[in-house]
Amino acid sequence: RVLFRSRGVIFFGAHPDDETIMAGGTLAMLHARGVPVYVVCATDGRGGESGGVAEASTSEALAAVRLEELRCATAALGVDGLTWLGYEDPVMGPDEELFGFAAHEATLVAQVAAHILEKDVSLVLSHGSDGEYGHPAHVQMNRAVARAVREQVPDVLFYSVGALVPGIEDRLWNTSDPAHLGLDITPWIEAKHAAMLCHRTQHALFKRRRELATVREAVRTVESFHRHWPPVDGLAMPDDAFAALMRSAGAWQPCEAGK
Repeated sequence: RVLFRSRGVIFFGAHPDDETIMAGGTLAMLHARGVPVYVVCATDGRGGESGGVAEASTSEALAAVRLEELRCATAALGVDGLTWLGYEDPVMGPDEELFGFAAHEATLVAQVAAHILEKDVSLVLSHGSDGEYGHPAHVQMNRAVARAVREQVPDVLFYSVGALVPGIEDRLWNTSDPAHLGLDITPWIEAKHAAMLCHRTQHALFKRRRELATVREAVRTVESFHRHWPPVDGLAMPDDAFAALMRSAGAWQPCEAGK
């Protein structure tokens, strides 16, 4: 099969840093293998933490800083093109309540489809069905991407990130999405680490969630994927060009077929 060398891969994320945390190692691997890689980010991240960064002391300033961090991170991963969809990230509510962003679903679906068609990619990556840790904006992106692919660009593959890998505990796993593919991204860990260092407003959060001392300790070395489109019968490793490329990079089948 021809892999993605003449077309490419696009990652749709809700916030700056989603591309790095969830798929940074895989995006770096794809770049290293000559695959065109694009990232589309829905929001400006102003609703998140500032991490004590002095120049991010206001909402507007935080938005500007986080978008610059995103540019830094995607450069570190070797991303060929970056787009911000222009949405504001809602501020967290009491007790760290999280929200989706203000977007009409049909409009968001049309934007997603337009970017897929413009870049002429073969593979689409995005958030999982459960929004990883239940983030409404992540679920919002998953649904919009799923609709866009199913209704407007059904000839592309759609895999979600953070798929459940049995035997590995991680709060980011989407329990509704058992993993078809798992990849140890250690060979590309330096690129992922460099990208995480770019997201400096989030360093305190990266470390606090898991009580870690350094950002490097927060780099997840296993990235996993569940194929949503075309639907897969069971949990066997899919027979498609992305799965073939992933196998050549060392990917394995985390879940047994039918389990």
